[in-house]
Amino acid sequence: MNAVYNRLLGGRSGAIGLVILAALIFLVLPLALDLFRLNLVGKYLTYAFVAVSLVLLWGYGGVLSLGQGIFFGLGGYCMAMFLKLEASDPISTKIQSTPGIPDFMDWNQITALPWFWEPFKSFPFTILAVLVIPTLFAFIIGYAMFKRRVGGVYFAIITQVIALILSILIVGQQGYTGGVNGITDLKTLLGWDIRSDSAKYILYYVNGALLIGVILLLRYILTGKFGMMLFAMRDKEERVRFSGYNVSNFKIFIFCVAAMISAIGGAMFTLQVGFMSPTFVGIVPSIEMVIFTAVGGRLSLIGAVYGALLVNYGKTIFSESYPELWLFLMGGLFIAVVVFFPNGLAGVYEKYGKKLFKGARTMRPRAVAVGTGPAKEMASAGISNAVEKPSDSGTPARVVNQNA
Repeated sequence: MNAVYNRLLGGRSGAIGLVILAALIFLVLPLALDLFRLNLVGKYLTYAFVAVSLVLLWGYGGVLSLGQGIFFGLGGYCMAMFLKLEASDPISTKIQSTPGIPDFMDWNQITALPWFWEPFKSFPFTILAVLVIPTLFAFIIGYAMFKRRVGGVYFAIITQVIALILSILIVGQQGYTGGVNGITDLKTLLGWDIRSDSAKYILYYVNGALLIGVILLLRYILTGKFGMMLFAMRDKEERVRFSGYNVSNFKIFIFCVAAMISAIGGAMFTLQVGFMSPTFVGIVPSIEMVIFTAVGGRLSLIGAVYGALLVNYGKTIFSESYPELWLFLMGGLFIAVVVFFPNGLAGVYEKYGKKLFKGARTMRPRAVAVGTGPAKEMASAGISNAVEKPSDSGTPARVVNQNA
């Protein structure tokens, strides 16, 4: 049982980092921010799902995907389809030419609900689809690529092209997907108004709880033998293959897990923000998601969350304060991180933060010299003492009773 806890928490430092992150998400930010800003943070946290998935895929597995927006968007569209059907009941759409179907279908002269929309009337099916459809799509891509040993920059370019193709397909099929506007005007979840203030708070906390759960799951995966295998595969792939392991199966697995985690973030984005559009599927958002991980540290799950928060907060502040210059400011931020902090925020903590905390722990008072205070009283009682010097490990000085 202790081994399981250690794997989940990542040791003492990992547990402290997780507690700090949880306190920030569940206590500090809700108390410090108004509802509007807190809802923005909730949106940023949905991107953090993709960032932590890239820690597994890119940081540990060595597989750089520039198309994680694919799975983020698929998860978001699955949830949006359910919410849109719930908002398109015959009473709410009675002014349409064909009541009971989404408004964008009616605008495009579609007179019946398409067959692939029908199952999304069920909420349990929708949850299953959020998890299964992106995972299955990732399996198809991964099997086709990794079984043929396509990797490195070629895999990154192919995932980027697939993201572009999917976004163009969504825009082109306007009557079935909502086109460039996406799926909007989402109001309720099983009759619960997701636009109310209380709903926004609840969804924020649910979002944070799911993110913490995903971090624990990935820690459990990465701190075992599987994580060691991923490290070996990333650094010496051919040696792992010659040792008898099927490297392609490992890559397919982590690609599918990363896709599922990204899809959960997309579904929560739809609930948190209230719409989904193809702008979150294409090349630009997918590259931004990689940047979140790079800024936070591609070997740190918690660092990836901070990277997503920092970059998106910077985008918001720069765009509000400097609407004409914010893109240049964001570019400068990215360049500065890559040049000065190549291992991201987590690397800065590893290099400076741990030394600072270690130094604070080792600063312990030495024993009082004989002649003053308690030492004088001990000497007057006939007890001779010797003061040991502190060891190199930082253990405090201690007084040894030589008469014992």
